Amino acid sequence: MADIEDPLVIALPKGRILAEALPLMIKAGVEPEPEFHDPDSRLLRFRTNHPGIVLIRVRSFDVATFVAFGAAEIGIAGNDVLMEFGYSEIYAPLDLGIGHCRLVVAEPASLGAADNPARWSHVRVATKYPQITHAHFAARGVQAECIKLNGALELAPSLGLCRRIVDLVATGETLRANGLVPVETIAEISSRLIVNRAALKTRPQEIGEVIDRFREAVDGA
Repeated sequence: MADIEDPLVIALPKGRILAEALPLMIKAGVEPEPEFHDPDSRLLRFRTNHPGIVLIRVRSFDVATFVAFGAAEIGIAGNDVLMEFGYSEIYAPLDLGIGHCRLVVAEPASLGAADNPARWSHVRVATKYPQITHAHFAARGVQAECIKLNGALELAPSLGLCRRIVDLVATGETLRANGLVPVETIAEISSRLIVNRAALKTRPQEIGEVIDRFREAVDGA
């Protein structure tokens, strides 16, 4: 494992993915200190059972940024984040098989009943994924006007901001509760183990061992 004076930093996403990632991480032999499990803790950096590995807990969209710029050597991020930012500095060697959901185009149910996405020539969309959205529609010659929102996307159609949204869907309950239905799937999403490419070159043995541990945990799940 890593040198205690220069520990490997693993960036973990807050929220739902963390709940799924934690058992896998423990199965891979990396266990966080008790403070990590305290819901009232304001700490963002935590020790583990390995003196040479520390954990940081950040927003899911920020994990890839921490890894890409070398603030963390390893992280767990959804491929939606990787697709949106396209960091060349990131290597994603392993699909962890967690965090399954879909990135979809959704619209009001009243509109979806008679709508045909194949006939669209221009769309106005609220999303926190403007790069993916533009690329998706441009690939079939549709002009997309993207309104960047970081939350409450389901409110956009009902308040007249736009008619459609692009967002992640797991069960679809939030869409249904707001009168929306998915009409297109852009991508199937899952969480990946990601690595900073430069760190992998300078610390191949340490990082390779962590990757192998996670791979064994996934294969044995």
